[in-house]
Amino acid sequence: MRFLVDGYNVTRSDPATKDLTLEEQREALVARLAARRRHLLGDGEVTVVFDGVAGGGAATGRGAVEVRYARSPESADDLIARLAANGDVTVVTSDGGLARRVESTGAAVVPSARCFEGAHGRRRRGGRYPASTVGLPAGANEITRELKDLWLKDGE
Repeated sequence: MRFLVDGYNVTRSDPATKDLTLEEQREALVARLAARRRHLLGDGEVTVVFDGVAGGGAATGRGAVEVRYARSPESADDLIARLAANGDVTVVTSDGGLARRVESTGAAVVPSARCFEGAHGRRRRGGRYPASTVGLPAGANEITRELKDLWLKDGE
C-alpha cells in the first residue's frame, strides 16, 4: 500500500500546525509521519506532496517518508492525481475535488484528520505513547521513574 498525503491540506486543517509558517508546517508533518506513520496511517510507503517552494521540485524526505514538491505549472493536486493513477494507493486529503479525481482512478481516500496526533480515540498505557515510538531506548521510562524517586521529594 502506498499513501499519498496532500501536505498543505493536512497542515492547514490540523489545529496543531495551521498557525505555523509553511516551512514549520512541512517540517512538523514530515517529522510526525516519520515517527508515527504506522500508527496514523498503517503499513505502507508514504509520500507527502506539497506545492512547489523556492528551489523546490526535488524529492526529499525523512526515513521512510518521501517528500515531493510539485513544479509549476503542475499543482500538488495534479501531481497527487498523476501518482495515484499508478496502482494500489490511498490518498490522504479532505479536498473534495481532489478526492473525486483520484477516486475515479480507483484510489481510496481517507480524510486529512488521519494524520492528526489527537484524531485517534485509542491511546496506550494510560494516554502515553511507548518510549520506543519517540526514539528512547528500552527501559527509559523506568530510568526516569528512578531518577524522580531519587531527586524529587514529596511529589515535586
